Order: sequence, then C-alpha cells, then structure tokens
Amino acid sequence: MTEPNTTTFDGDFKLASPEEIIDDARNGRMYILVDAEDRENEGDLIIPGEFATAEAVNFMAKHGRGLICLSLEAAHAEKLGLEPQNKNNGSRFETAFTQSIEAREGVTTGISAGDRALTIKTAIDPNSRQDDIVTPGHMFPLIAKDGGVLVRTGHTEASVDISRIAGLNPSAVICEIMNDDGTMARLPDLIEFAKLHGMNIGTIEDLVAYRLQKDHFIRHIASSDFKSQNGDEFKIHVYRNFLDNKEHVALSKGSAVKGKESLVRVHKIDFAGDILSEASPRSGLIWDAMKQLAAHDGHSVLVLIREGSIDSLLERLGARQPSGDRKQQTIREYGVGAQILSHQGVTKMRLITNVMPKIIGLEAYDLELVGITPLKNTRA
Repeated sequence: MTEPNTTTFDGDFKLASPEEIIDDARNGRMYILVDAEDRENEGDLIIPGEFATAEAVNFMAKHGRGLICLSLEAAHAEKLGLEPQNKNNGSRFETAFTQSIEAREGVTTGISAGDRALTIKTAIDPNSRQDDIVTPGHMFPLIAKDGGVLVRTGHTEASVDISRIAGLNPSAVICEIMNDDGTMARLPDLIEFAKLHGMNIGTIEDLVAYRLQKDHFIRHIASSDFKSQNGDEFKIHVYRNFLDNKEHVALSKGSAVKGKESLVRVHKIDFAGDILSEASPRSGLIWDAMKQLAAHDGHSVLVLIREGSIDSLLERLGARQPSGDRKQQTIREYGVGAQILSHQGVTKMRLITNVMPKIIGLEAYDLELVGITPLKNTRA
C-alpha cells in the first residue's frame, strides 16, 4: 500500500484524503481529482450526478473550460441503450465515450446549463429508460469499468466510485480544468484554482489505496498438498481476484500463530525470468525463496502474484511502451498480497526481500511488518 499523499504546498495547502473527498461528495460539494503524472497528469472538476444543478454545470463551463461529461455505471448505461462512440476504442487511455445524449422532454436547444442539468437528471434517474433520452445531444456519457479504480485508474471510474461510496447515485459529472490560455492545468495551477474557489484536491492513487484497504476482492478457491522437486513439502492454495478473474497462488508451511512471526515472500511472477529462466537477476528467485521458506522453523508463506497482462512481457521485449498505470498496478498487487496473507492467518511478518518496498496501510488487514530478511542465492 502507498502512503496517502499529505504533501503541503505553499505552506498552507494539503492534498485531501479520500475520506475528505468522499465527505465533499456526500454533502454536494464540488472537488478536484488528479491522476498520476505518468498518465494525463490533469485535474477534473467533479460533482456527484444528483447534485449537478444548472449552477454547477455553469461553473464547470465557465471555470473548468473542458468537456463536461457524465460518468455512469455500465449496467445503467446499458439500460439507457447507450452504445460506444466507437467500437474500436483507439484513445490512449481507452476512455469509454458513448453517443452524446439529450433529455427527450423539457429541453430547448440542449446546450444551456439548465438544459444540460436536466439531461443529467434524466439520464441518472434509476427509472429512466432508453425512450427518455435522445441522441445526439450536448452531454457526453462515459462508462466506468466494473470494479472501478481497482480495474482502471481513470477519472470516470474514480468519480463513480466516490459517489457510490458516499451513498449517492453512482454517477458524476466531470470536467477537465484548463488554464486561461487554453493549456491543461497541472498540479501547481490546480492548487491555485482550488485555493481561489475553496475546493479540496484528492488523488486517484490515494483512492486506489483506500479501496484496497476497504474492499475484499480475493477469494480462496482450493488447497492441496504440494511437494517440491527438492522434496520440501508445502500446502498449495489457489486464490482468485474476482475483479479480473486472475488466479494467484500461495505456498505455506506450518500453521500461523496469532502474535507470532511468519516468514513471508511476496513475489510477482515474471514470465521471462521465472518460467523461461531468462539470463537475468530474477531467474531462480522463486526456487531460492522456496528453499529458504522450507528451512524456516515456523510458519512461512510464499505468495506468487500473476502478472497483470501479457503487456508486461511485450514491454520486456520492447514491443510495447510501458503502461501509464504501472504505479497503480503495483499498489493493486500489494492489496492482492495483503489479502492472501490475511487469509493465511499472518499477523506479524518478516519479509524476504533484498529491496525494501514502501508498504504501509497494512494495519487495515491486521498485518504488521516486523522486519526483513535478505533473499539468499542458493544456486551460487
């Protein structure tokens, strides 16, 4: 898990916690959400859909200056009959635009703040159906991926997640913030904007960490006996992440005792190094860890986390540029490992690693890191 961003700017400005942003949403206050610098590095004005009045829409148009969009859950978008704007989404971050929409009744030209607010109200109504809207129009729906920011770290997913967590209609109106000269507002600009208008700024990265602490998305599927080629005996456990249906594995020896240390290795499987034995420093690390864990006099666990996608192998081969969501994916992997360790009964852990990662927030899983032990090369 990553540390919530509490960086102070100009001596008097601090990024808001997810709890503060959720409270803003619950009380109908507009807020700003920023994504990572290795992504779009932009900030969006956001307000929950049910609070998107004509005044709020006008503020976004006047001060935000970007495209005003409506974030919706996939199931509701389907009920409204919204189709993707393009079935072959070629946008850099796969932003899921649908056809533009308008309320069928009650609007004039559709472009005024009042007309757009009515279109939003109509579109997010749980009782609305396909016949209640028309296309094209002046509102631009975006479909959030199921699983929210734990699946895609975009403003669309983040805005819907925040509204849902706040107990509101799972929708939001979002608008990119642009500077007076037409350039995109970056963090220093956004801070000045927030101070001028009395708003909080939160980060999608912190929202990911928050959800990983609050949501349980790993399920235990099966366990069996396992004997290694070296003759060491373990229990093998299979877990499934129900957000992406990927399976992860844990090998354990002995039984966890609450309050006592467990020796732990959390390892992200590298296809080239771990499976194909590529000539690299990563080759053989799983084998080394298994021997070290087997020799431990006490409870030990090896968690093997599968790579997120084939993209990582393509990146290794130079066939694809690194994903812009790499940092958020690392955060998600910590959440997967923490939930598996929690199921294994681990409370205090000594981590086998040669590079100490920055992982905090483990207390949400009743886990405590008591120290580290170097990974020994048993093949030297």
